[in-house]
Amino acid sequence: MARQLDEQIVARFPVGRRLRVLDVGMGRGAQALRLARAGHQVTGLEKDAAMIAAAREALAGQPEGIRERMRIIEGDGRDTGVHFLPGSFDVVLCHGVLMYVEEPDPLVAGLARMLAPGGLLSLLVRNGDALAMRPGLHGDWAGALAAFDTTARLPHPRTEADGETPVRFGPDLRADRLATLTATLAGIGAPLQSWYGVRVFTDTAADGAAPPDDVETLLAVEERAGRTDPYRGVAALLHLCGVRG
Repeated sequence: MARQLDEQIVARFPVGRRLRVLDVGMGRGAQALRLARAGHQVTGLEKDAAMIAAAREALAGQPEGIRERMRIIEGDGRDTGVHFLPGSFDVVLCHGVLMYVEEPDPLVAGLARMLAPGGLLSLLVRNGDALAMRPGLHGDWAGALAAFDTTARLPHPRTEADGETPVRFGPDLRADRLATLTATLAGIGAPLQSWYGVRVFTDTAADGAAPPDDVETLLAVEERAGRTDPYRGVAALLHLCGVRG
């Protein structure tokens, strides 16, 4: 996903320009820190105290110049209007957040308002068009059948009761359909420009499994599949990139 994001940034902004980046729901700050290391001014917004502590600890180990380029704010993504003025950022990230929100449209609209003209909005969502894939591949036929007609919170076949670690984003998270989010982005003035699949082939791997020896080949396959039809359409996650008019 980092490669996809970098591709969009390079395509939309002059090389060497220091961008103002907002990472909403930054988690442990992996993307935020990566972009700060690249020279951008990054603001991370997160409400979970444990995640904030982990992000601050990671930031504390960075050189002074990187620490100065990144700030961390405790807050909810739905309160961006409280913390920032409209048009304050060139890039807004919202990765793995919409799946926790029952009504995503107000949040997405608020994120778009934070963008300067020409700004990039990057969303990572659970793919509502492919919810039957994982239960089907695991032989959970009832679960697969139920998944075809909903984007609601569905139980996941891989649970602690099976002796496995729950999936990375939790067992019962809401999903979004590509067509619905495309219409939403168009309606808020940040129409979809590009989209990718994320975790096309690797989504069925056991959580916590060690990377294979040929991990670079694995990444190359996932990167190619994530931009190629029909593979990207059945990815576990979708990465959508809209641009503010």
